[in-house]
Amino acid sequence: MSGLSHKSPPPCAIVIFGANGDLTKRLIVPALYNMARTGLLPPRLALIGVDHNDKTSAQWQADLRSFLEGTLAKGGEGDTGKLDETLWNPIAADMTFLKGDFEKPETYQDLKNLLAQIDKDRDLKGNVLFYLATADRFFSTIAGKLGEAGLVSQDTADNKNAGFRRLIVEKPFGHDLQSARDLNSCLLKYLKEDQIYRIDHFLGKETVQNIMALRFANGLFEPIWNRDRIDHIQITVSESIGIETRGSFYEKTGALRDMVPNHLFQLLAMIAMEPPVSFEAEDVRAKKAEIFKAVHPLTLQDVVRGQYDTGVVGGEAVKAYRQEDNVAKDSTAETYVAMRLMIDNWRWAGVPFYLRTGKRLNIRSSEIAIRFKQAPLALFRDTPVEELDADWLILRIQPDEGIRLRFNAKRPGPAMALESVSMRFNYKDYFNQAPAVGYETLIYDCLTGDATLFQRADQVEEAWGLVEPVLQGWANTTPRHFPNYVAGSQGPSAANDLLARDGRSWREIRILGGK
Repeated sequence: MSGLSHKSPPPCAIVIFGANGDLTKRLIVPALYNMARTGLLPPRLALIGVDHNDKTSAQWQADLRSFLEGTLAKGGEGDTGKLDETLWNPIAADMTFLKGDFEKPETYQDLKNLLAQIDKDRDLKGNVLFYLATADRFFSTIAGKLGEAGLVSQDTADNKNAGFRRLIVEKPFGHDLQSARDLNSCLLKYLKEDQIYRIDHFLGKETVQNIMALRFANGLFEPIWNRDRIDHIQITVSESIGIETRGSFYEKTGALRDMVPNHLFQLLAMIAMEPPVSFEAEDVRAKKAEIFKAVHPLTLQDVVRGQYDTGVVGGEAVKAYRQEDNVAKDSTAETYVAMRLMIDNWRWAGVPFYLRTGKRLNIRSSEIAIRFKQAPLALFRDTPVEELDADWLILRIQPDEGIRLRFNAKRPGPAMALESVSMRFNYKDYFNQAPAVGYETLIYDCLTGDATLFQRADQVEEAWGLVEPVLQGWANTTPRHFPNYVAGSQGPSAANDLLARDGRSWREIRILGGK
């Protein structure tokens, strides 16, 4: 992982398919700008944007500059400044726009010629990183056309020692098990696994990356990270926003496909995996894959789905999902999903993992909460203390990244009265965090060839295999009582019942300062 060492990336050309898209403007280019601030960009870099629009390179640069200036003016995480011309101008000077149809072979021949000329002019050593910032329906098409044009070949007669060729693929990595297999089959027809970087921006968050350090670098935690000391684990990714302008997408996708096989399962793998023998990419990814293979098969009784109704979020009235643009009036697409997982291995046997994610919940919050088993009560039997609160370790991923340990302490006074207290560690209080959109570390790792934070083909297929029975079951049943939770709430009551069957309850979704 990049945090283990800091090395300068080699010279490189980055080719962005979908150059005019939202992902490029909102995340990729701001990430590159932030990387320039922290010295993570290659010493020589060329940015080539490919899209169907009739646009000049100067117009593309101007559009991206305008969008970036607007983002900086709003003040994102760790940033309140204006555009630094000394950082932006070198990036803009190396930007070239190529008009082309993703489905036509001549686009890739033009790209091949352009890369050859730019490499000759700037001595990029033949290194190219292709970024698929497009709708997922183009993934196989672009990968296939790149392969047919010989643009992703390494160590061939035509490209011997000419540098690396890598491909970044954004989620979704398929829509079900079969489509995931089809996508992997297409990618692996033209590229080797070590050339493919399946990106998940959640894994660029500092707290997520810190999970391995927390677990394996601290003698305090590793001995108790097991079924003997842990009662259960809750993983929550809540969003206060609705579907915004993505009605058509969400109707076909839903919360489970959108969030569970990638974001939530990756958090599950990080928190549950066995210690790797090293932090090398293949050692870490092998341990993640083992977790998915050990998860007990899911049934419909293990999963709850929901859809939001009208309500109030952040003091503003919001409409129901079925009232959103491009959404069917009788839609059965879920905007919330909760599930109970069991892992059948020695470390976690008998420890439930509860996962939940949803739109239009009360606040935006992502956290992993580890609840430890309760201490024996015999010592406090003759005191006013009737029960002890359980100890919790909370890993907050967003919006305020940090770690909190909650435990019991005696309240001042003559009586033995206990109260739950917290010790907090916030990243922004201890470190000078560089401005980030969550993609900086991931792009840097792609440039340096570190695949630790990226999914392997077998992980993708194992994850889809776990949810496949649920998807098939839902396809054959109509959800009752949709919509079934109020916007601005914490989800449907059926999600509470999921934990109540085990004698447990969800943690309240609240800000970091809460208990």
